[in-house]
Amino acid sequence: MSGVRRNPGVALGLVTAAAVALAGCGEPTRPGDEGGEFFPGECDLEARYLFSSPVGRGGIPILDNPEFISAQPSEENSYLQDGDRVIGLVRNGQALAIPHNILWYHEIVNLDGEEPISVTYCPITASSLAFGREAIDGRRFGVSGVLFMNNLIMYDIGSGESFWPQMFGDARCGPRAGTVLSRVPVVEMTWAGWKDLYPETLVVSSEVNISRDYATNPYGDYDSIESDEFLFPQMPPLDRRRPVKERVVGLPSVDAEPGIAFPFQALIDEPGSWSVVNATWNGLDAVVLWSDQRQGGAVFHPKHPDTGDPLTFRAETTSGIVDDQTGTRWNAAGAAVEGPLAGVTLDPFEEAYTAYWGAWAAFHPTTRLWEGDN
Repeated sequence: MSGVRRNPGVALGLVTAAAVALAGCGEPTRPGDEGGEFFPGECDLEARYLFSSPVGRGGIPILDNPEFISAQPSEENSYLQDGDRVIGLVRNGQALAIPHNILWYHEIVNLDGEEPISVTYCPITASSLAFGREAIDGRRFGVSGVLFMNNLIMYDIGSGESFWPQMFGDARCGPRAGTVLSRVPVVEMTWAGWKDLYPETLVVSSEVNISRDYATNPYGDYDSIESDEFLFPQMPPLDRRRPVKERVVGLPSVDAEPGIAFPFQALIDEPGSWSVVNATWNGLDAVVLWSDQRQGGAVFHPKHPDTGDPLTFRAETTSGIVDDQTGTRWNAAGAAVEGPLAGVTLDPFEEAYTAYWGAWAAFHPTTRLWEGDN
């Protein structure tokens, strides 16, 4: 369902070997075992779901400020096909695409500037998140070589390092334990979909001085919706209400407030090429805007970002996503593209992100599940 090229010669056993080299997660070793990763201070994480590898910190080469190039076809972006998935964001008015193809091999892309950020993707949990780096004084994030419930654990590079499970978004080990990272809103969808929304987008070039075949997914068919297990067994019992490898877009649990997950297949099953879902989360109204064609969408505050006036939305077969108040047409990235509000962009929920359902339910065990019946 991801639209990426497969390596037909990679069986599941070889996928494990690929992950050893790519995700910093070799044959599981207990923290402190010979060859295992040393943890920075006390850890607020269940030990039974932690494991480390001989690859160690930095075993996965992160990218710092890679070159971004035009979306116009070129040798430097030929690794991408239209069905490949990208993490899209708009930064300082410029649309940027960071493809999964790049992140299969690097997992973290650090972007400097006035407001430095890190764009992250864990191929084992299919979780796409971006974070501001002000909480770590602008330092870069790296791949720790340790996983928690199969999810990437980042570390802040430098002295006094801490460990940050990606799907939690806060420090759970080390001197910064308890520190929460700010979220940067992103949209995950196909490369063709992102280009259609943002023709002037820039995308990461394959010329990064590291020899990788970005046209080939080293995890093979691991992300197939028919695959019902995670790469490593250090997981709680899996929630089987949806396929383990089905992607969901969701809002996480906050304190006593349960999260909510919107499965891709349930959104696809809605009639037409677009879907609109109204929901509430943490006492706030929310709306999911979804495009089947682009295989993606995001969660927004359903109100005019300037006036605060409430907006309600509907999906029409021919017109796409339309608001009831003005008849303006919107895209799945929350931008008004035609009508009285053209040029306005809805405020996204920064907390929302995409991941495999099995990983989402493990990190948010009290989550609500939307299945098209409300």
